[in-house]
Amino acid sequence: MTGLVTSFKHWNTKWRSFFKPEKNKKIEQKHQLITIKRLDHHGDGVGFLQKKPVFVPGTLPGEHALVQLTEQKRQYARGQLIKLDSHATQRVEPGCPVYQQCGGCSLQHLSHEGQIAHKQQTLNELIQKFAGGEPTLSASIIDTPWQYRRRARISLHVDKKGALAMGFRARQRSAIINVTHCPVLNEPLNTLLARLRPCLDGLRGRRILGHLDLIDADNTAVVSLRTMKVLHNDDRQALREWADTQDCTLYLHQGDAAPERLIGVAPHYLVAGCRLAFEPNDFIQVNPAVNQDMVSQALDWLALEKDDRVLDLFCGLGNFSVPVAKQVSQVVGVEGVQAMVNQAADNAQLNGCDNTHFYQADLNSDTLEGDWTHCDFTKILLDPARAGAAGVIDFVAQSNASHVVYVSCNPATLARDARVMLDNGYALVKLGMLDMFPQTGHMESMALFKPVTSKRA
Repeated sequence: MTGLVTSFKHWNTKWRSFFKPEKNKKIEQKHQLITIKRLDHHGDGVGFLQKKPVFVPGTLPGEHALVQLTEQKRQYARGQLIKLDSHATQRVEPGCPVYQQCGGCSLQHLSHEGQIAHKQQTLNELIQKFAGGEPTLSASIIDTPWQYRRRARISLHVDKKGALAMGFRARQRSAIINVTHCPVLNEPLNTLLARLRPCLDGLRGRRILGHLDLIDADNTAVVSLRTMKVLHNDDRQALREWADTQDCTLYLHQGDAAPERLIGVAPHYLVAGCRLAFEPNDFIQVNPAVNQDMVSQALDWLALEKDDRVLDLFCGLGNFSVPVAKQVSQVVGVEGVQAMVNQAADNAQLNGCDNTHFYQADLNSDTLEGDWTHCDFTKILLDPARAGAAGVIDFVAQSNASHVVYVSCNPATLARDARVMLDNGYALVKLGMLDMFPQTGHMESMALFKPVTSKRA
């Protein structure tokens, strides 16, 4: 009987598998002509086929695009641009010869004025959708659209034939697009990029190369080389000699070992009259001009006074904390990564700010812990990553702060968190876009919240 039951279960399993309906994975290969109606929040064109939205990179509103579908979902589809039958007035010739292949930029085909207008509209729409109301945008912070980046990660790979690929990842593919000059990198980084290739190509350990971080600090140019294993001493010496001729700082990050500064001075950058030291793995804003204006605007919107006690959440290495500390009674900075907490404390000391305290805490946790959670702050600043501040926004919204400045690199999560602030008695007083990343769909934004009625006794 047991054998009969086992056989039946086996047959039943096979029967269910045999008759299980399969999803139709076939994608329509026929080219489709669609009209692009708008741009989505990432900068891709959006058209419609049978009322289903189709996202097509490289297209602009008003254009008629011949498209081949690359992905079919129940509620949307994605397509690849084959040909344009009409061109929008704001379409421009991309400034990079590998723009169509490289995954670094997504909006070079749209004029810079058009990019600004699109980002302002995106920010406004998301805030209206999630937070309600019709906020009036402050003047956007804008600088040069080209040669603005002071930092870049360069991918490296040696193929089976021994050829070195050195550049950026391809659009929607893992392949590396070779780049010898990038129009959004500043000139010092482009100079390093061109001079590095022959040096790296001559290393005996070419096949264990991982990637490069190129950084233009205010006191030195930095090359940080990541390798999968430890380099041979001959390669170390070759890299040292090359860096010496370029008068740059060279870091090696080999295998599981900690990064090592092989030659050159420790890097730093200047902001709001402060000098901030950093390591190659630390986060710094890629656009120095916009960062300067961003910090200045944050200090202005906070309306700082000498007796203020300010909380800086997601403080990093002190990009806001240290300039704020120059003007107030006390600053408390909180950051999730201990190495960054240590760097922020060092930067405060470097700038003579003895009125600061820095803490490590998981700001994405459901439970916030630490002495700082029991302090009373007059003003709060937060600058979270793209995921936003869901773990800490309730704490902020229930505080007694008279000014809350929220700096965001993702307007969608800013809008979500703004709703929490509004539901807890705060009003959105100011909102502005910062063009931190020209030629891409990314943006920085800043919001100022004030309590509708004073929360202070």
